[in-house]
Amino acid sequence: MKNTLFPNINNDEQHSAAQLSQHINTEHNSKAYTHTLTVTGQAITPYLLDGVLNKIKDVFSPTGAAFHHLHQCLGDDVIEVRGTLNSAQLENINPLLGDVSSAFNFDIGLQASRPSLSQPGLLVMDMDSTVIAIECIDEIAKLAGLGEQVAEVTAKAMRGEIAFNDSLTHRVACLEGVPVAHLKKIRDSLPIMPGIQSLLAYLKQHNWKLAIASGGFTFFADHLKARLGLDFAISNTLAVSENLLTGKVEGEIVNADVKARTVKQLAEKWQIPTSQTVAMGDGANDLVMMAESALGVACHGKPLVNEKADVAIRIGSLHSMLYFLDK
Repeated sequence: MKNTLFPNINNDEQHSAAQLSQHINTEHNSKAYTHTLTVTGQAITPYLLDGVLNKIKDVFSPTGAAFHHLHQCLGDDVIEVRGTLNSAQLENINPLLGDVSSAFNFDIGLQASRPSLSQPGLLVMDMDSTVIAIECIDEIAKLAGLGEQVAEVTAKAMRGEIAFNDSLTHRVACLEGVPVAHLKKIRDSLPIMPGIQSLLAYLKQHNWKLAIASGGFTFFADHLKARLGLDFAISNTLAVSENLLTGKVEGEIVNADVKARTVKQLAEKWQIPTSQTVAMGDGANDLVMMAESALGVACHGKPLVNEKADVAIRIGSLHSMLYFLDK
């Protein structure tokens, strides 16, 4: 393998993560660069890092490497490789990075600019399969004996195969007559995504505002807002009569456009520049709010979302989002 950044590696060092510091320190330089490639994972060696760079050499030329300021602080190796692009045609860069990520079991992101932790910022998150590890509507349906029927529609909506409003209306209609007690049972045992609490705590320390914008339901989003100490939450309200779901949603449906509008409105409310906004989610209905933000982060997302987002967390915990921010 041709070494692009580490020409002096010997055989003993190729598989030693402990040697990475020596090479990063000696190879770090201040040459001009236009993009930063972030590589994060476990036991990144010079040999493996160079393997990553060789896989993307047609689109990216490295000029130097440095440790991210959170390298090993949260249990991960985090390397920033500075460089320049070789091609203006970058339509396939995210699928390429996805292939490399899978091959090396690292999360990889290429960015021209990044929000900074040194200034207040805004993170707007999807809820289901992002903040929590379930789709709440599917769990309600399971308790009502409609699990497979509703889950199939949910999956199609998250892949962008059917319109979100139509899918939500159809799925909620299936829940007519479900006792509110079922929702309470789910709410009391919501599984939080690994890394989300570390992510939120760190951002709070740096004066960031935190919000949920969800196509799910207030019954769960409002609970998470209080539990996680968030600043704002918006989601859909399930209509209830005599402690039973009516099968309808009250008010405006929180869809992709409403999520994007929420990012803009919250940024204006808290006087946060667009350059300091981040949107994070896993489904197709999160793509519009990602486009509204300076940084769109796919979190163990559907293939379309991984392809369209600015960066994708495919391997690591959600605190990995911090690695795509400047100090």
